[in-house]
Amino acid sequence: MSSAVPLSILDLAPIVEGSDAAAALRQSIALARHAEGLGYQRFWVAEHHNMEGVASSATAVLIGQLAAATEKIRVGAGGIMLPNHAPLTIAEQFGTLATLFPGRIDLGLGRAPGTDGPTMRALRRHLSSAAEDRFPEDVLELQGYLAPAKEGQVVRAIPGQGTEVPIWLLGSSLYGAQLAAYLGLPFAFASHFAPDLLMQALDIYRSQYRPSARHPRPHAMMGLNVVVADSDEQAAYLFTSLQQRFLGMQRGQRGPLPRPVDSMDALWTAAEKAGVQRMLAEAVVGSPATVRAGLRATLARTQVDEFIVACGVHDAAARQRSYTLLAELWP
Repeated sequence: MSSAVPLSILDLAPIVEGSDAAAALRQSIALARHAEGLGYQRFWVAEHHNMEGVASSATAVLIGQLAAATEKIRVGAGGIMLPNHAPLTIAEQFGTLATLFPGRIDLGLGRAPGTDGPTMRALRRHLSSAAEDRFPEDVLELQGYLAPAKEGQVVRAIPGQGTEVPIWLLGSSLYGAQLAAYLGLPFAFASHFAPDLLMQALDIYRSQYRPSARHPRPHAMMGLNVVVADSDEQAAYLFTSLQQRFLGMQRGQRGPLPRPVDSMDALWTAAEKAGVQRMLAEAVVGSPATVRAGLRATLARTQVDEFIVACGVHDAAARQRSYTLLAELWP
């Protein structure tokens, strides 16, 4: 393993307090251009629905805009929540993207709904467990639509067939690790919001991995929140926006990404603080020196092949600067 691994970006097109979705989408496109100039490996956006703080619900549409605004950085989904969609529809969407932007599109697939019960019904998703039980079959069906056409194949994705868009499996539990290992696919663990099972999932993925033609070796990517600023104090201040968002998640409250605050002490109880800290346990926040040391320690502990970084900072300029400082400190 080298002393460093590639850095990628996970962007939720955050709608921040005092702004709107139009600004969020413009800022995501600007950030993708910025990330390309800094040498980031990938720029992924995630599917969420009915969330006032996230503008990436029409994920494939946004990916097309991101790809059109850039030239070489890989763009993709981190991820598409496959049970919300027919596999053929996703094959056509990402086959179209891969046809327009060959060699630059990634397709990360998740098993969760990415929303609440009423919104699941509005998406025409069944609430029965049978829908989740179909996830492995849906992944295989989707792979078939993106593979070269077979003789006598009745249903084809056009565009899509033969594009072989790279598929990643995403997960926040052991299920995704097991399935990615079984199918011989790259795996991304969502430790940016559910870090508890990270090490166990990585161990299962690597120990049970079955080599595939396209992926002879396992490739594990780790999601984590990173905020870099000129000082530890400034980074901690910026980080309070994300802490407030996770506090809202604990309380079942949604909304735009809050403005930072000088102190969280008056906002949460001791139990809520512990819960937020547990969910954000893998976050790396601080000055360039602090973040460099934190990432090195994380890499030594996890041995992952790639970091994908989220930066839930309220101010778009500070968010861009965080990614600039991160690119400069990581070789």
